[in-house]
Amino acid sequence: MNLSRKVQKLLTAEALESLWEHAKRWTHPVDTQQILDGLDRKAWADLRQRYPHRPNAPRINRFSDADYWIKINVERAQDLWLDRSPPLRVLDLGCGPGYFLYVCRCLGHEGLGLDLDEQPLFRETTALLNVRRVIWTIEPQVPLPDLGGKFDLVTGHRVCFQKTVRWGIGSGEWNEWEPGDWEFFLDDVRSRILKPDGRLLLDFNPRADGHSFFTPQLRNVLIAQGARIFRSKALLAADLTKRPRFKIA
Repeated sequence: MNLSRKVQKLLTAEALESLWEHAKRWTHPVDTQQILDGLDRKAWADLRQRYPHRPNAPRINRFSDADYWIKINVERAQDLWLDRSPPLRVLDLGCGPGYFLYVCRCLGHEGLGLDLDEQPLFRETTALLNVRRVIWTIEPQVPLPDLGGKFDLVTGHRVCFQKTVRWGIGSGEWNEWEPGDWEFFLDDVRSRILKPDGRLLLDFNPRADGHSFFTPQLRNVLIAQGARIFRSKALLAADLTKRPRFKIA
């Protein structure tokens, strides 16, 4: 990459937004070490022995590294201003190992996770972190379960629940949700899950082929639904007519 292309990359809107995020975190630091100090170190050391993170180990084992993922999720929480907001009720879709909800609790919020129960590692990490979760498969055109009240914030990190495998003879093929499936999902979250002034953040998983996080169809749906999109993230307000904000008003 030549110098002019490097300069152009540095001046993109995404790069400027990234710099702004880093600046906000720097001006409002969170003591990550204090959050890590709340962990049972012996229990986590035992966990990492059972799920070692090394080149020949299953890729899922990387989530046994609590130090790394706590830091990542502190940044996620800071980007949503959760370190500067009053106590919120948070629902994390596809909560995985539970680190984000653990950080939320350390910052004074109440959290609930929603996920499958397929990974023994995630079963153990959520137990160690004392993260509450509801076992559920998110499917197209199917409402989310009754979760006992509405939430101020609904999040989904590394979202890939929109990809389903349809099995044919001898092989499986990945299929993504249609625009109507997304419209159903967003309407369900807004009408049944979010409080009137709530927010929905969807942070999409990278694509293996290196293409955009959003298909053109998905981007069009999100924009029509009032989403604020940058990099891999889409932020939506509960009220379709309002521009979503990261900062709590």
